[in-house]
Amino acid sequence: MDLFGDLPEPTQSACAVPPAASKSAEEKEDNNLKRKRADLDHGPSEDRGAEELKKVCREGLPVLKGYVASRRGEREEMQDAHVLMPDMTSCLTTDLSALPSQVSCMSYFAVFDGHGGARSSCFAAEHLHHTLAKKFPRIPTGETENLDKLIKKCLLDTFRQTDEDFLKKASSQKPAWKDGTTATCLLAVDDMVYVANLGDSRAVLCRIIMELEGAEGERSSVTLALSKEHNPTIYEERMRIQRAGGTVRDGRVLGVLEVSRSIGDGQYKRCGVISTPDIRRCQLTTNDRFIILACDGLFKVFSADEAVKYVLGVLQEEPVEKREGLTEEAARYEAASQRLASEAVRRGCADNVTVILVSIGF
Repeated sequence: MDLFGDLPEPTQSACAVPPAASKSAEEKEDNNLKRKRADLDHGPSEDRGAEELKKVCREGLPVLKGYVASRRGEREEMQDAHVLMPDMTSCLTTDLSALPSQVSCMSYFAVFDGHGGARSSCFAAEHLHHTLAKKFPRIPTGETENLDKLIKKCLLDTFRQTDEDFLKKASSQKPAWKDGTTATCLLAVDDMVYVANLGDSRAVLCRIIMELEGAEGERSSVTLALSKEHNPTIYEERMRIQRAGGTVRDGRVLGVLEVSRSIGDGQYKRCGVISTPDIRRCQLTTNDRFIILACDGLFKVFSADEAVKYVLGVLQEEPVEKREGLTEEAARYEAASQRLASEAVRRGCADNVTVILVSIGF
């Protein structure tokens, strides 16, 4: 099944380079001589051209920043984990020494909601992005048409590898670890966002639209889902579990596990619980304001639209208290993430609550 099938194709990137016009043999020979001389003086012209292209492409691309808030709720242990990497390359110099020539910047944000313990969520938070960086496709210059498919495959392989690595470690323990975790990971490649998720944590995008009435227009927001929940009550998930020999009772796998896809949960893998993520992509625009990544603790007491409107309310209200080293805008996003997590607890959520608020600036 094509996981990209239900989404519109992205528009052609402004960075796309048109194919070179056909040249005569004499012109080609002359250009070859010039390139050879340039290479002797300054290094390969192709490398310089790619670097110049990146500099041009970087202008006008979104800048993503992350703000996180976590609350333990009424649980004895905080089993959530998270990762914030606004600039993925600066954090992963050993795994991702250089971006492909077609890519100017990459960001990574992730929320992991553990169950049965915190070991699986912590393992995924520590290792998944390293595996992603090692597997990230290296594509020859000029070959951009397969980039989406290769990134999709990279994400699928990364989740599979992370699950296998954790299960191997878990089974070697005495007694064996039985932890599991959901995962909602956002990978931004230039202006394209890829969200890979397992389980019931979610990602939603706030997009501002203009509603025209006469000569004047009013700005309003729309909430776009960037993830798909996986639980045993969904027909396709339940059928897969039953075909594998498992059962669903009271909306849970074997009457125990609330999610139908996860990293870890080795004892349920033979019952149809898988680690294959749902992958969705979205091209960011100048109308996009922020993305919320959060575990189900938030969405037990907030609808996606309510969460977006709550954040907008904080961003648009009177100036918030500024912290040293933060701009006013950063202080607003910081306050919005903290207040949203606290409000979830105030509304009666007894679960762990972790919220990542990703601001989008152009």
